[in-house]
Amino acid sequence: MLVIIGAVALFTWTTLSFAYSNGERVGYLQKFSRKGWLCKTWEGELAMEMRPGLVPEKFYFTTRSDPVADRANAVLGKRVRVRYAQQKFVPSTCFGDTEYFVGGVEPVN
Repeated sequence: MLVIIGAVALFTWTTLSFAYSNGERVGYLQKFSRKGWLCKTWEGELAMEMRPGLVPEKFYFTTRSDPVADRANAVLGKRVRVRYAQQKFVPSTCFGDTEYFVGGVEPVN
């Protein structure tokens, strides 16, 4: 039993420590909220394409960092650039609802 718990803990640590991909996206931050019953995370929604007549592509993301969340709340509704790391195969939604974890938010003019 101890071996199984150790293997799950090691797998979880590995998926959270190593990024599958890193990148940036630009769009309008239109939704940002703190969610969860037991494990509270910040979940956001970035509208990627805002042209008249087109449906915006949405980028859903998570952050566990309160300073990043404060920055995101300050620019809510504005055009922003988010830096993210994609963490695949995280075994629980306790770490976030998405596989995209944002580490930085900055306004774009």
